[in-house]
Amino acid sequence: MTIQAMGYFWVGTSKLDDWTSFAAGQLGLQVVDRGGAMCAFRMDDRKQRLIFDGGLPDGEHFFGWEVADAAALDALAARLEKAGVAVQRENLAVADQRCAAEVISFRDPAGNRVEAFYGGRVADEPFCPGRHIGGFRTGTQGLGHAVLMVPDINAALAFYRNLLGFQVTDFMGPPVSLYFMHVNARHHSLAIAQGPRSRMHHLMMEFYSLDDVGQSYDLARQQGCVAVKFGRHSNDLMTSFYMRTPSEFLIEHGWGGREVGPDWQPIELKSVASFWGHQGLFESLGEGPPAPDAPPHSFMPPAEPDHAPLQVIDGNYERMSGVCPWWDAIKRGSRSI
Repeated sequence: MTIQAMGYFWVGTSKLDDWTSFAAGQLGLQVVDRGGAMCAFRMDDRKQRLIFDGGLPDGEHFFGWEVADAAALDALAARLEKAGVAVQRENLAVADQRCAAEVISFRDPAGNRVEAFYGGRVADEPFCPGRHIGGFRTGTQGLGHAVLMVPDINAALAFYRNLLGFQVTDFMGPPVSLYFMHVNARHHSLAIAQGPRSRMHHLMMEFYSLDDVGQSYDLARQQGCVAVKFGRHSNDLMTSFYMRTPSEFLIEHGWGGREVGPDWQPIELKSVASFWGHQGLFESLGEGPPAPDAPPHSFMPPAEPDHAPLQVIDGNYERMSGVCPWWDAIKRGSRSI
């Protein structure tokens, strides 16, 4: 795959103070002093991951997608130009601002600015969170995932899949047309959904500890900023909730997302309803705020009642020593006890 990970997220805002307190106090990011009308934040060993820019208009945003090296960046630029996409090779000042070795920029079919880069810089000091959290799941999987609404989903799919090298993980057709796409082991780094206009729905950040998500949920409830309630997705198996931010998009606080391997085959979904919870999710995809305790839209069938193992990594779980006769029977292949 050409793109390896989501490297950084750049946001234009007139609410720099609000974002600074939100990013450190709610998300647990580390403030990086950039001065002027810009504030950057760390979430791991990289020098910066999220950048809030008072010099850009509200609502303007773009992602920096990481490639392996200079040769991969040149190959991507050539492929885009051959397809008729205008590519800007950014100067050293822009690359330095992005904390990268080299950067190119271009537009997707919906008009969204997109950047690609290589050589993301690593900080000299360890990550120091803005509040007590266990950290984020990043590394080779990048900073998280994003969901974009686009007016022409077929054009967007061709662009991200055929030109940038994203691979489809799973998808759903009308009346809710959307595609979940991966560039590494993360179930999806980008999802695109058919919508009346181009906009960003949410950015997902995956916490290392489920307790971090629960404590974030408590903070969001205290502030009255919960947009989508606690729940578990049926496709990427993420346990999460969504919170309103100082900008128009939401941030999903997640834990335990599934991984996909190199032999993964795209799956056509009958529903993207969650196993449980996430009240307000489909309402938030509309043009207005979700109504409190609103029922799911009638066009989205509920997920089949089911269970899925928790997706854990070494260090964030302990095996229990108790005995469960029902589970022992399941492992033996019989539901009778």
